[in-house]
Amino acid sequence: MYGGALREASGGILVQIDVRPGAAETRIVGYHEGRGAIRVDVAARPERGAANRALAAFLARLGGGSVRIVRGAGSRHKTVLIEGVTRPALLAALAREAP
Repeated sequence: MYGGALREASGGILVQIDVRPGAAETRIVGYHEGRGAIRVDVAARPERGAANRALAAFLARLGGGSVRIVRGAGSRHKTVLIEGVTRPALLAALAREAP
């Protein structure tokens, strides 16, 4: 289901994420088929990078690797690089978190 949002890159796995900051809790809420992006609610507000830090921490905990936002730091549409995790392991982790 989430495979379309993941691309292998030389440094790890690139993941397309659509974020909704200021939600009740941080969690995966679905998949946007048209954009090929995983939809994630983030409990933190988008103030001074708090939502980006919360997203990175959530993904690091989920995937077990280090996380860096490589595109869209000021946008709801982000590209995130997750290092230290394989594509199959990340897909399995995402499936466990699926709504």
